Amino acid sequence: MTVENLLVYAQSKIHKDHARILLANLLNLNPLEIFLHLNDEVEKEKQDIYIKEVEALKNNKPLQYVLGYTNFYGNKLIVNENVLIPRFETEELVENTLKYIDKYFNQSLDIIDLGCGSGAIGLTLKQNITKIKTNITLLDISEEALKVAKENAKNLNLDVNFIKNDMLENRKEKYDIVISNPPYISEEEEIEPIVRENEPHLALYAKEKGLYFYRKILSNISKNLKNQFLIAFEIGCTQKEEIIKIANTYLNNIQIICQKDLQNRDRMLFIISNSLIK
Repeated sequence: MTVENLLVYAQSKIHKDHARILLANLLNLNPLEIFLHLNDEVEKEKQDIYIKEVEALKNNKPLQYVLGYTNFYGNKLIVNENVLIPRFETEELVENTLKYIDKYFNQSLDIIDLGCGSGAIGLTLKQNITKIKTNITLLDISEEALKVAKENAKNLNLDVNFIKNDMLENRKEKYDIVISNPPYISEEEEIEPIVRENEPHLALYAKEKGLYFYRKILSNISKNLKNQFLIAFEIGCTQKEEIIKIANTYLNNIQIICQKDLQNRDRMLFIISNSLIK
């Protein structure tokens, strides 16, 4: 079969753009270049792989899992069913955290990414904090997720630390910055089937109406914070007030700033020690 034959087949089953992206990825071509190769013959082994990928996409498997990667903050990151697919909102969390770092910190930093998944947050911070030295730790309870994060760190040639642990339980290390996109979807909440049926529930759902991990982190975090600190959270768009209450219950002398995403939803919460602002 030729490239054109395969595209015609795929477009009868899935969106034409996805058909082109999948085939271009398989043939190591730019999707825009594939039309220059319509008459090229495709070897049988790759034909079989492509047909399986098309069927997977038709059966509601996310494109990123079929491809085996996603793009995040300009980097190509490996993703699979053991980690969440990073979203635009998480890129915004990273972008705003970098702005706070640039504003408030001028000495070496100890940073931890809690529930790191693919490593998108911690690795992106490591890559983009260039003016000061950083010691960055990626933590997750899932061994399979850590395998993905380690592979991404290797591919990006980034030197970071990895810890398998249940958030900060029994950890004594102190950090300048704690950042996390924890599971925050309520167990009763309806979400898109493509997400519910494919992405790891361990990284999606949380008890206590989605607030469990914010409480778990904040109730134990004082022992892990330096005197001047920043805590950065991605949050559900209706959770702002409850998380602020939790933060004020367990932390003193802080300022809390909620920022909206590009869709004007409350999606980022920054907890800053007053001593850092002064």
